[in-house]
Amino acid sequence: MTAPANASRCPVDHAAMAAAQKSPTGCPVSARAAAFDPFAASYQQNPAEVVRWAREEEPVFYSPELGYWVVTRYEDVKAVFRDNILFSPSVALEKITPATEEVLAILKSYGFAMNRTMVNEDEPDHMARRRLLMDAFMPERLMDYEQPIRDLARQYMDRFVDKGRANLVADMFYEIPLTIALHFLGVPDEGAEQLRNFAVAHTLNTWGRPTAQEQLEIAHNVGRFWQTAQGILDTMMAQPDGQGWMYDSIRQHHAHPDIVTKSYLRSMMMAILAAAHETTSNATANAFMTLLSHRHAWEEICAQPALIPNAVEECLRVAGSIIAWRRMATRDTEVGGVKIPQGGKLLLFQASANADASHFEDPDRVDLHRENAVEHLTFGYGAHQCMGKNIGRMQMRIFLEEFVRRLPHIALVEGQQFEFLSNTSFRGPSALWVQWDPLQNPERQADKAPAVLARFQIGPPPKDGIARAVVLKDKIAEGEGLYRFVIAAAGSTPLPAWSAGSHIDLIAGGHRRKYSLCGSGAHPGCYEIVVQREEGGRGGSRHFCDTLQPGDELQLAGPKNLFRVDEAGTHHILLAAGIGITPILAMADRLKALGLPYALHYAGRSRQNMALLGRVLKDHAGHATLHIKTEGQRMDLPAMLRHVDGATRVYACGPDRLIAELETLGEHWPESVLRFEHFSTDNAALDPSKEHAFVAELKDSGLTIEVPRHQTLLQALQAAGVDVPCDCGEGLCGACEVQVASGDIDHRDKVLTKTERQANQRMMACCSRAAGDRVVLFL
Repeated sequence: MTAPANASRCPVDHAAMAAAQKSPTGCPVSARAAAFDPFAASYQQNPAEVVRWAREEEPVFYSPELGYWVVTRYEDVKAVFRDNILFSPSVALEKITPATEEVLAILKSYGFAMNRTMVNEDEPDHMARRRLLMDAFMPERLMDYEQPIRDLARQYMDRFVDKGRANLVADMFYEIPLTIALHFLGVPDEGAEQLRNFAVAHTLNTWGRPTAQEQLEIAHNVGRFWQTAQGILDTMMAQPDGQGWMYDSIRQHHAHPDIVTKSYLRSMMMAILAAAHETTSNATANAFMTLLSHRHAWEEICAQPALIPNAVEECLRVAGSIIAWRRMATRDTEVGGVKIPQGGKLLLFQASANADASHFEDPDRVDLHRENAVEHLTFGYGAHQCMGKNIGRMQMRIFLEEFVRRLPHIALVEGQQFEFLSNTSFRGPSALWVQWDPLQNPERQADKAPAVLARFQIGPPPKDGIARAVVLKDKIAEGEGLYRFVIAAAGSTPLPAWSAGSHIDLIAGGHRRKYSLCGSGAHPGCYEIVVQREEGGRGGSRHFCDTLQPGDELQLAGPKNLFRVDEAGTHHILLAAGIGITPILAMADRLKALGLPYALHYAGRSRQNMALLGRVLKDHAGHATLHIKTEGQRMDLPAMLRHVDGATRVYACGPDRLIAELETLGEHWPESVLRFEHFSTDNAALDPSKEHAFVAELKDSGLTIEVPRHQTLLQALQAAGVDVPCDCGEGLCGACEVQVASGDIDHRDKVLTKTERQANQRMMACCSRAAGDRVVLFL
């Protein structure tokens, strides 16, 4: 378990910047914050890089250019999205560039009356409408769109497959998502090009910084867009028996006129015509641009098409079509230690959050095997998460499947300059030119006929299909029943970088087990783990230790870090027992490299049972204390920890009894002090004969999900299309944590502290269950 490390303090040095501009709270505005310009070309070219300095030094800053506080780190962005009461979505569609009186007059002449939509409305109105309008977005309903999307993709590719050159945006990626969106809505697809112009005008009007003259032209286009949308809606309302989401909405209006009002329908008609396809079109173009720019990634999905679902998630993380979104504080509060006044406006920088090294290992790398790629925030998070995310995913997957199948040899046209529409929130190239040799098309070669690809499930990708191939380079005895494995990449693509506390999943012989990384740097480019052979275990460690030999090919998932070092602590106490030394030693290495004060305590039965003992003594002499049972040296935790204060960080990895004693000792410590990780679980597999069924009510999305006795809560949520990440599946890592609104919980995890369990506000969906017949979750 790792507690959040957000210190409640302003990152700006007030004394040193007395003469600087001031934010509305009186805090000085740093030079780089004052220079932040989301309308500069660099912002669209590489948005995450533009604010790298902020993620590292000033994660929440005030932008005088915008009049917004810009939030750049993952946990802060997610926390704001999560609380849509404290942080209202009401400003999400507010014009970034205020309209002039002349612009307002033009819009009025068209009868423009844009009001609230699901994107920018507060509770309780938002959830009341969302509950009524969700059905069309459920996975079982979306399955009907798979074949039409695939048929369209093939038809459009037929037009250029033999030409050797194409602009994928103009030739395919814009028109198909628009066609599918209109079909989904039930809207006729005449006038598609006009709708495209209108959508551009809507983007610039809401999120751009047009000149005064440009505003006038845009206002006319927005007005015409409004009138076109209203004409379409009036036609549909006159004949309300059609098929499509807008027809569903019209019928809900007749059934619930006080919830789905006519004013709402009119505003939603215009908003959905723009939003339903632009984000998918841009996301698809961004994905192809990303994969073809990183040729190793493109070649990976060509060689291993099963990676396509996770490739989509990684591309959404690295180059999503939504850069940033907006919220407004409804009362005085803090975000990332920075004071935000009531009415303060926030720009939630999703592209930056998706590149945050504190959440994603080696974030600058395009890694199609990244296990937590699905945790990107491109779709938002919480009650306002994008309802159309799964139909967007489906289209992106199908496009990639068809190109991998028919044009695996395409490449970007060299020298092209990618251009983007200048605005704060949406990103996608206006053109994407590719080329290929038609003579190399697989369908022209009898021995290279396009493969028939397996179907993928709707929703987030399963983690089982994203392991990478590796080789056991060396296997070294570390003591009785202990072996250090040195693992190297199987091909030319190097293994990702990792940080202290990271773990991997090792997969071989039908076994999958987690191990912490503990490399010393003696084997650059390799991973090192220690495997302890457990005679009474489930067989995984015995297979790894007894069967695997240097040169054997294995599979590996990760790395992923849920046990990070908080480098802001003034003193660090590292506690390891037995095999728990592996993550603790990596932490000691990191603290030593940073020159931070630390003490390492290592306990074991005997020296023969203590892995990595030689390196502990060699690399951490003067910091390490051994507690060896056979030599009469036992850990005296009360004495060792008597001087712990709020600035101390205590890290522990070891058996349950060690963690339990630390929890008791630390009951009165601040939450940020104690961080621990279990390395085993005693939870058996789910036994339906000993379980009871229960109902999970999802407060934020209005869903009610039955959880039968033979299914975990996590499985039931994922089957319903709810995005809940999962790593270990055993209650060890905390990745599948969900927030509890009400209902007692039968906690079975090894993540939450005793205090956290008693608070009954969180549960691990992979293993814990409702104690009664119902639980209400903030999902």
